[in-house]
Amino acid sequence: MKNSHLHFNTSIGVKKPESIRNKQAACPFCARDELVNLIEVDGPIILLKNKYPVLENAYQTVLIETDDCQGELSTYEHSHLHRLLKFGIRKWLEMDQTKQYESVIFFKNHGPLSGGTIAHPHMQIVGLHDINYKENVSDEIFEGITIEEKDEVRFTLSTKPKVGFYEFNVEMADNIYIEAFGEYLQIAVHYILNNFPFRANSYNLFFHHYNGKIYAKAVPRFITTPLYIGYGIPQVPNNLHWMADDLKSKYLIS
Repeated sequence: MKNSHLHFNTSIGVKKPESIRNKQAACPFCARDELVNLIEVDGPIILLKNKYPVLENAYQTVLIETDDCQGELSTYEHSHLHRLLKFGIRKWLEMDQTKQYESVIFFKNHGPLSGGTIAHPHMQIVGLHDINYKENVSDEIFEGITIEEKDEVRFTLSTKPKVGFYEFNVEMADNIYIEAFGEYLQIAVHYILNNFPFRANSYNLFFHHYNGKIYAKAVPRFITTPLYIGYGIPQVPNNLHWMADDLKSKYLIS
């Protein structure tokens, strides 16, 4: 039976370690020798079962991105960036291809407003048994102002954002990883954390496998607008062209 809501197990949730806000807390991902239920390891990259599976009727895994607790996707060397994304996308699609789940989601939280709890760089791949996330996805949320396009990879700023305000999109075909995909995604995240005009310290990445393409949506996080919380109405700012040009001038025009 399909469902429209995920159920959160609060008795497990209260046990989760908190290192984003509590800087004194020990990082569980740094104690690599103590990690259990490993699924696959590729050097510093580890995929393992989530020790705190707070989502009911779901199979939760964690993708530890690096052995550097202070690392961040926006500053990874390109060699590690591509290694990580190829690994993560491969495992995400493999889980989806098992047909054991209604859908499989792949996402990343970073910063105190992202909804995450552990600061150590990581992503999550979650198989949902009775929810199809694609029912809430439409072509228009990936439409936008083209910032740059090369090697059949397109980098845009949403003109019809899903939640509202600023959402960066990167898209490529689903049959092969193209390096421009990771590099555009890294540029979007670096811009959000370092050059965004509204002082963002948090973001989310949401990956979508939709209509024969792979999309990554990079979303700076702030306090969510009450119009979206109360009525589900996204807002579109009037300076999108300025922002697209600002990013392009800082990162893509020599």
